[in-house]
Amino acid sequence: MARNVIVVPSPLAPGVYHSLMDLNFRRLGAIFYRPNCLACEECRQVRVPVSEFRPSRAQRRCRGHNEELSVEIGSPAPTEEKRLLYQRYLASRHDGQMDGSPGEFYGFLYTSTVSTVEISYRLGDRLVAVGVADLEPDAMSAVYCYFDPDEPGRSLGVFNVLWMIEECRRRGISYLYLGYYVRDCRRMNYKVIYRPCEILGPEGGWTRAE
Repeated sequence: MARNVIVVPSPLAPGVYHSLMDLNFRRLGAIFYRPNCLACEECRQVRVPVSEFRPSRAQRRCRGHNEELSVEIGSPAPTEEKRLLYQRYLASRHDGQMDGSPGEFYGFLYTSTVSTVEISYRLGDRLVAVGVADLEPDAMSAVYCYFDPDEPGRSLGVFNVLWMIEECRRRGISYLYLGYYVRDCRRMNYKVIYRPCEILGPEGGWTRAE
């Protein structure tokens, strides 16, 4: 049974969300939440210091496999094309807790009280992936990425993170936040493959991942 602390700060000036992330909060739609379970403190924010990041050999190969993709970043703009891709992604990758309904799609990905951008990846005219990220003056936070399940060889989720790291460099942003890391959960512990990275401790403070 999970338990969360929820806050809805208003007004939300630039930099406030960055401070909340350093207190282990994440945004979900218009609210900000932090896990506060009674017997567990495993959900910890993980971030990449952008200036120090060096891609691994596998990550460099991923970049090469996706050189032909066109990438566009702009304000979030939900469309039926994107929702259908989101549905296909959920059907292939998730356990049924999310259904891809219009209400879920718009509420989860396209309701925000902070500066948010959307990154669209196309192979020719075909949409193959979409990433959503929040922007703060000195931080970018990965919100979600959904992609074509029929393109497994492209590792589109990895490519999205690599592209966001480079976008942080272009904008002079110091940190890319990747959400929660859970040490013993395969779906949550992959985030430490982006090295070096830092994990927020239960008492605060950042520690380099081993």
